Formats: sequence, structure tokens, C-alpha cells
Amino acid sequence: MNSLFFVGNATAVLRLGPFTLLTDPNFLHRGQWTHIGQGVVARRRTDPAIGIGELPPLDAVVLSHFHGDHFDRVAARELDRDLPVLTTPHAARRLARRGFREPVALSTWADLRLEKGGASVTVTSLPGRHARGRLARLLPPVMGSMVEYRATPAAEPLRLYLSGDTLVHDDLREIRERYPSIDVAVLHLGGTKVLGVLLTMDGEQGVDLLELLAPRQAVPVHFDDYSVMKSPLSDFVAAVERRKPPVAVTCVDRGETFTLPG
Repeated sequence: MNSLFFVGNATAVLRLGPFTLLTDPNFLHRGQWTHIGQGVVARRRTDPAIGIGELPPLDAVVLSHFHGDHFDRVAARELDRDLPVLTTPHAARRLARRGFREPVALSTWADLRLEKGGASVTVTSLPGRHARGRLARLLPPVMGSMVEYRATPAAEPLRLYLSGDTLVHDDLREIRERYPSIDVAVLHLGGTKVLGVLLTMDGEQGVDLLELLAPRQAVPVHFDDYSVMKSPLSDFVAAVERRKPPVAVTCVDRGETFTLPG
């Protein structure tokens, strides 16, 4: 069974045939602080559903960017240093300095393919933008990801889009052009604000992205775990109910599993 197990924040365990991927590993607990850049810290409001020691064997990590709420000190200390981490060139350099031996730097539209027993999974780096204007230069580069799983070389792919901490912007239109068919979109929401500046999609932008990319299904994540998140999940749910995008939206709680197609 292909599935997404929601750990918390943007952390999920993806089971795709024989492959198991981990996204944005964040295992701090409620009440702990993390540094998210430029002297800004945030307190975690929730606990992860599991700890690193409870993870299944992993084939790779997909990391959208190098921020403390996406790759924290617990991950840096406890993850296998030989595990491939597919991420931005910026984050790959930071991971290498911390002793990770297999960071894979993916520029936008670059990809990496893993194969096992005739099945394959391909991860492609997609455009992302954490902020607009001058602030964008102060934040680490961020990528979205397209995860394509094929059970056999001739099989139709299962396409899973991971938005990363992006705002909606014009470059995202090329995703729709290259991938007119997306099975599931995993949206990083939360309406994160620092000094009043929006850094991640709020509820309305989340629906904007659904209307732009038109995935068949969507799962919201990254919506209430940290104190800098100002747009709760209820904002997104209300915007979906009001605007009615042609997408089946499923809200998954921490510790729950969402069954993926195929």
C-alpha cells in the first residue's frame, strides 16, 4: 500500500512500493525552541507523532530547505550520516559541513532516480520562493519536489507534489505545464509571518495553488506546529469550502496515515 504517514509540521514518511522516504525531518518536542534564521526563533507547539528511533528503514530524505523547523538538531544528531538527503545546493553544503556524507544537491528541475527490484522513484526539484522582495535574499533557498513512483518501468507514475515552504508565484505555472497530471499535492501552509511579512502560504494562497496545479487530491501540512504560524488549518478549510476547488482535500492529523493511489 502506498501511503503518507504524517509525523508533524512538514515531516512525513512516504511508503511507495519498496521505497521509504522521509520529508523535512523535524523531531523537536512541544516547548522546545528552534532557530529559523536571521536571529528569529520559534517555539514548537506540538509533539511529533514518533521519534527518529521509531522510523522504518529509509531509502532517502527529501529536504525542502535548511531551516530549523525542517531539519532540526535532533535530525542532525540522530539520522544516519550515510543516508542520501535530496535537497537544495545551499542545504547540501550545510549538511556536508555537519558530517552527512550523501547530500544530493538538486538545482531547479534537476532530478535523482532510485531503483529497486524493477520499481523506481524519481525526485525532481521544483521552483519555490520563501519570500518576496529584499527579504527573499535573507532566507535560504527552498525547493518544491515532484516524487514520481513507478511500480514497473512501463507503469504510469504516481505523482506526489511536495510544495515546500513556498509562496504562490508565477514560476509555479511551469509545474502545471510539465506535470499536467498530479495525483496528490502536499501543501506547506501556516501563513508563517516574521515582522509582519508572509513566508509560507496562508489558507487563501493554499487554494490559489490548488487552482493553479489542479491535483486530484491534496493534504495540508505545516499549519500549526510553531509560534510563527499565523494562519490555522481552519483558514484553509474555510477557503476550500467557500471557493470549492476541483480537488479532494483530506486533513490528516499527526500520527495518521493517508492512503496514496496505486
